[in-house]
Amino acid sequence: MLINFNPLALFQTKGKIKKVFREAKASYLNRIRFAVGMFYFGMGLSFATWASRIPDIKTALHLTEGDLGSILFALPVGQLVIMPFSGKMVTKWGSHRILIFSLIMYVFCLINLGLATTALQLSLGLFLFGLFGNLANIAVNTQGVYTEVLFKKTIMSAFHGMWSFAGFTGALVGLGMLALKLSPLHHFLIVAGIVLLMVAFNFKFLVRAKEKVKVKQEGKKLFVKPDTALLWLGVIGFCSMASEGVMFDWSGVYFKDIVQAPGALVVLGYTSFMIMMAGGRFLGDGLINKFGRERVMQISGVMISAGLFTAVFLPYIIPCTIAFMFVGLGVATIVPTVYSIAGKNPTVPAGEALTIVSSVSFLGFLMGPPVIGHIAQSFGLQFSFAFIGIFGVLIAFMVSKIRTTA
Repeated sequence: MLINFNPLALFQTKGKIKKVFREAKASYLNRIRFAVGMFYFGMGLSFATWASRIPDIKTALHLTEGDLGSILFALPVGQLVIMPFSGKMVTKWGSHRILIFSLIMYVFCLINLGLATTALQLSLGLFLFGLFGNLANIAVNTQGVYTEVLFKKTIMSAFHGMWSFAGFTGALVGLGMLALKLSPLHHFLIVAGIVLLMVAFNFKFLVRAKEKVKVKQEGKKLFVKPDTALLWLGVIGFCSMASEGVMFDWSGVYFKDIVQAPGALVVLGYTSFMIMMAGGRFLGDGLINKFGRERVMQISGVMISAGLFTAVFLPYIIPCTIAFMFVGLGVATIVPTVYSIAGKNPTVPAGEALTIVSSVSFLGFLMGPPVIGHIAQSFGLQFSFAFIGIFGVLIAFMVSKIRTTA
């Protein structure tokens, strides 16, 4: 037996949402949903804006590939440093307050990246960018959970779809800024202004809730054992985010070295993956509401494995493009669903539950790409993709065990 109860059925949010939100009219609820979606979009746009100008900053600071790789590691370090505290901060001061504060700081950190003139300044800037990014991530997903409760149906996947859509938007805006020959700093200032306007027009519509969860006192220990169900949800998220991270970092290399795609077609695999992941997130809520979380997550896990194994055994342009589309659809709904379930844990406040799950999940995003590199160096890139393909089967298996061991 994996765990001794069914979290997918028992998780109910314990956050006490203010009466004005619980009894709001449909039009006001839709305004809340739009506002929360804009915060997801603002976070995604800020991150994509930074990512779109990495090559220019690398050139401006005269960094080698090795230098850049070491500097980029500062971002996940910042995320990891704040992780033990972000959930407690969200629970103590409210996700709406923390989200407003952290997103404002996030865009100021973005501007700071454009001001960097040395590798040390860029490293420090990325550390802070990661720190406030993680804090905003926990807060915005807590808001997503509360909004989902108000609507009494699954809408978390669409919120994550807004983040993915913002990634496309940020890439397109980046191309436009390059065409206009604007410096990264001016580019970052423009985007920061847009995001701050989003905050100004939408912050009043965030959900205000107070967590009132009865938790057993265990002396006054600094660290206590996390809820078992949350850890297993984190493992499911780990497998999904490892697959997602591999596609982000290695899909282009796979198309170039294994598929041997000519010229611009090298980006076809990554593009097909991203389009289907974003589209899958907007369609995911409807599928979950119709077929249930368990079934959709199981099918998603199978799609991840099927896609990666297809790419391994049929390393040609058309089959691999279709295969990467399957992987994109597969990873689309898993993390949003895992976050949605975690946020409704009956014994742990939503912010802290999301911190536990996202911490375990995020390790997959961090560890997946470098593990692929080491495996590829020893056994080849196709073998490493097959190794990650096993994760999809594990997702389907773990969801099945959780569902059936009530």
